[in-house]
Amino acid sequence: METIHASASVSITELKRNPSAVIEAADGEPVAVLVHNKPSAYLVPAETYKRLLDRLDDLELAELVRARSGEKRVKVKLDDL
Repeated sequence: METIHASASVSITELKRNPSAVIEAADGEPVAVLVHNKPSAYLVPAETYKRLLDRLDDLELAELVRARSGEKRVKVKLDDL
């Protein structure tokens, strides 16, 4: 059995029938969309999705900083920029 990473779930048939009701009932929480009782997608609120993207950007930048931490530093004068 596949793990569902949401506290609420809905069948694809129910979602097609009344997507607005599903979104409203979710009350800002993610909803697993099931096809044949297996998670096929997740319906995630727009604000949550934005926070996820921001977090991914932060993690990518942190990885870049770690990767470059051993590089030789170059001194630059602000006037030269």
